[in-house]
Formats: sequence, structure tokens, C-alpha cells
Amino acid sequence: MPSAISPPWQEKASEFFSSSGSKLREAGQSVGEVAKDAKGNAADVAERVGSAVKSRWALLQEPSTKHAVQERLISAAAITGMFLRRGFSETKDKVAVGKIKVEEAAKKTAQKSKTILTDIERWQKGVASTDVFGVPIEVTVQRQQYGKPVPHILVKCADYLVLSGLNSQFLFKAEGDKKVIQHLVSMYNQDPNASLPEGVNPVDVAALAKYYLASLPEPLTTFELYDEIKGARSSIHAMRNTLKKLSNVNFMTLEYVTALLLRVSQKSLLNKMDARSLAMEMAPVIMWQKERKPEFYRQYWNHASRSSSKNMEPATPHGEWDMLADESEEMDASSAIPLDDGMPIDFGAIEVVQCLMEQHNAIFTDANETVWR
Repeated sequence: MPSAISPPWQEKASEFFSSSGSKLREAGQSVGEVAKDAKGNAADVAERVGSAVKSRWALLQEPSTKHAVQERLISAAAITGMFLRRGFSETKDKVAVGKIKVEEAAKKTAQKSKTILTDIERWQKGVASTDVFGVPIEVTVQRQQYGKPVPHILVKCADYLVLSGLNSQFLFKAEGDKKVIQHLVSMYNQDPNASLPEGVNPVDVAALAKYYLASLPEPLTTFELYDEIKGARSSIHAMRNTLKKLSNVNFMTLEYVTALLLRVSQKSLLNKMDARSLAMEMAPVIMWQKERKPEFYRQYWNHASRSSSKNMEPATPHGEWDMLADESEEMDASSAIPLDDGMPIDFGAIEVVQCLMEQHNAIFTDANETVWR
């Protein structure tokens, strides 16, 4: 039988379980209270957040706040639009500038190509149908739409100089602006009836007329009458009778040119070009022998390397029309044109031209009086 008295371990066990049950009940009550507090806290937080949102929403719904927000949104949109428009505008400007540059480059390229093609056409087919440089003077006069038997280019040059250029210094001596003269040569080769551009320098106009005379295949005095005209320079009567042997075109053009030179010499105090100076400059392009054709004008403008290589194909003969062709820019554009290409100066020709100026009215009595427009 079991003893009436419980062992000590049983007492300790009962005491342990009894105390543990109390602690569990206390813990359960504590957890319940914590959960209740947490639930209460969560509800409180949710209530606070809802209240804040509600108040903010109510604030946004107020007219003043709503207007302020709208203004801010509109301002932000305007600033954004401004930056976008500025970006588009700058891009558009850059595109426009680029387009202009491309158009300018294309225009220059097209003009250069046209010039090159024109040169090739002349070199292959000879002188073009509209050329005046390098063309016999009779041909030029026959096809021009002008009544006077004088090349239109000389008439335009003379009229321009008489009206606005006689006081310019060193007419027919100064070289002029090379690029301007090249442009004028090209212009008259394309349109023999063209007018001189407004504002062109009289020095360039005088040089243009001089180069035209130098480009003629035969001088105004002709090769045939060279010796006879040269021998008649001491007699007005002999000179007048000799010049009557010239064709009408040559005679009238010679009269026209020397009348212009006379007008220039009458202003020598201002332009520094008296009859002797003009005769020295103009004699080589008015009167020359076959072996003394003024080729130095063409050589002066042409590039030296054009026919320098012996291995290249034979060069096509060039007419005097291309005496102003492109060359390097190393030459001094203000230097005087050389009088000759190393040959002795033809003083007889100089005296003839000087005589035609100084005794102009007596020699050309049968010519119609030159009337400047």
C-alpha cells in the first residue's frame, strides 16, 4: 500500500505545475492586453492617417488652394513649353544656317562646273558662238545687235569711262582687279550685248577694253598694212590715205578707240596718262607684226603649268579668249602690266598711235564724228 505520507518530489511537482499554470494564465492575460493595445494603436493610427488625408483633400478642394495648384501646374507647363520651343527654334535655326551654307556651296560648285564645262567646250570646238574674245572683229560686229560697226564691248567701255572714269589715275596702264576682269570677260563671252555692272572700277573697264584688243587674231591696223602705216606716221595726208585701205570695221573701230584715248589724254593732269603714256600702253595691242602678237597678256594670266609636262597629251590650241583663265594667286594684282615679253619695244608703232591721238580730227576727217552717249 502506498504510504500516507507523499514523497518530497511529488510535492515539488505539484507546486511546479500549480505555479506554472498561474504564470501561463498571467501571460495569456498580458498577451491579450498587448493585442488589445496593438489593435487600439492600429485603429488610432488609421484614424489619424484618414483624418490627415481627409484634411489634405479638403484643403485641395478649397478654391484658393486649388487655384494656387493650378497656377503652379500651368507655370510648370509654360516653362516646359518654353524650353521645348527654344530647343526647337535653335534646332530650326541651325538647320536653316546649314541649309544656307549648303546652298551657297552648291551655287559656287555649280558656277565653277559651268565655267569648266564652258572652257572644255571651247577647247574642243574652238571659239564658242557667243564669244567676243579671240574672235575676228568682223565676226563680232556682224552678229551683234548694234548699228555702229564697232564691237559692242568697246562701246560700253568707252561710254562708261567718258561718263564716270576719265579722272581715274593710270587708265589703260594699271592692271585692275583680276577677278573682276575675269568675271567681265566671262560675262561678255556669254552675252556680247551685256551692259557693264554698276559701280565697276574705271580701271577695270579700261583694262577690259585693252585685253579685248589684245585678244583679236589680227590687229586693228592689220598685218598687211603694218609697214605702210608705220611709214606714213610723219605725214597726216599719207596716214589718212593709208588708213582708208582698212575695212570699214577696222577703220571705224580704230577711230573710236583713238578718240577715246584722246579724251583720256585731255585729263592727264588728273589721270596721269598723257598721249605718250597712252601710246606706249596701247600700241602693243593696236598695231603689231605677226611675230610680235601680244601673247604676253595671255601668258600673264594663264597658269604656267598648263603645258609644262611633256608626257601629257598635246595641248589643244587656246584662243586669246582664255587669257584671263585661273592661275595661282601669288601675283601682285596692283602691279603694272609688262609692255612686252622680252622683245624690243616697237617705237614706230608707239609713234603711230600717238599720232592718231594728237592728229585725230585731221586724220579721220571722213569718219563719222564719235558721239558719246
